[in-house]
Amino acid sequence: MSLAFVAPSVAQLEVRDRGHRVEGGATTKATFVGGYEGDQSVNHALTSMAAMFVVAGGVRWRERRQQVTLRRAGGGPSTAVVGSPQETYQELVDKSEYLRDQHWTKTFHASFMGGAYVGMAGLLSLVIGGNMASQFITQKAVFAALFPINLLLVLTTGGQLFTGNSATMAIGIYEKKCTTKDLLRNWSIAYIGNIFGCLLIDAVATYTGMFTGGAQEMAVHTVMKKCSATFGQTVVKGIMCNWLVCMAVWLCTMAKDMTGKMVGVWFPISMFIAIGFEHSVANMFILPAGIFSGAPLSWGDILVKNLIPVTIGNAIAGAFVVGAGMSFMFGKLGKKEDK
Repeated sequence: MSLAFVAPSVAQLEVRDRGHRVEGGATTKATFVGGYEGDQSVNHALTSMAAMFVVAGGVRWRERRQQVTLRRAGGGPSTAVVGSPQETYQELVDKSEYLRDQHWTKTFHASFMGGAYVGMAGLLSLVIGGNMASQFITQKAVFAALFPINLLLVLTTGGQLFTGNSATMAIGIYEKKCTTKDLLRNWSIAYIGNIFGCLLIDAVATYTGMFTGGAQEMAVHTVMKKCSATFGQTVVKGIMCNWLVCMAVWLCTMAKDMTGKMVGVWFPISMFIAIGFEHSVANMFILPAGIFSGAPLSWGDILVKNLIPVTIGNAIAGAFVVGAGMSFMFGKLGKKEDK
């Protein structure tokens, strides 16, 4: 896991001596580079995450032992922990029908909650990564390790993201379960709900003074970098990002237990963060965070230079790269070739 890479950097954090010498038995006062004096929250958070993975591994081992025992006894439920690709595809087809028939208020609520979860994970990554060290690679690794928790929360609570729905609804069209009107309706509601959910977390963080210190510096640096590429480059980054995000949704759907879902989500999301691809819903949080933190950009700048091209790229990846690709492999788009 990415934490294995992050841990050595934590142990080697630079410490600034702001004039607090050891005099008369007094201890030296340490501070994280770019962070808060005496703040041990980073160590506590990383220790908690490591403990979480140890516990998850223990639970998984116990479940597997119980399954083996049941199998040897000739009874119990199926011991399969991963569905087949065809089963996974059918689940997404069924989900597209469910989303098609869902009342718009429920779609908005699920999308609002999805945006809020993305914002929470983004805030967590900024607060810990920004106050941990000034080295770029360390901050990037921490962000990649922490941010994937948002998709796990979304997928296990029924939340919705525009990025994941871009593939699911497209699959519904390819399988003749949904219309273009159904797709546009769902995409629009999900997109708006995601924006409001992310802005809620931005407002909470601003009101409570969380965009300070290293978190503020990291937010400004990240937003400036995100708005520095060309329109075409940003579109391509959006395509590559949502390709990985939709594969994370695919793996999470394929897994039948919580540990499998966690693993299926974590690695593709960490991958797109570490590489530097662009996710529209994540940017719905990070771009306003940068403006609230003092980035010299306008709302028009972040829309034209980032959010619009990223959204286009995300939609292309969901509808065509993943949606059409999976339908060609397992659905109606590939039936003609099979014959």
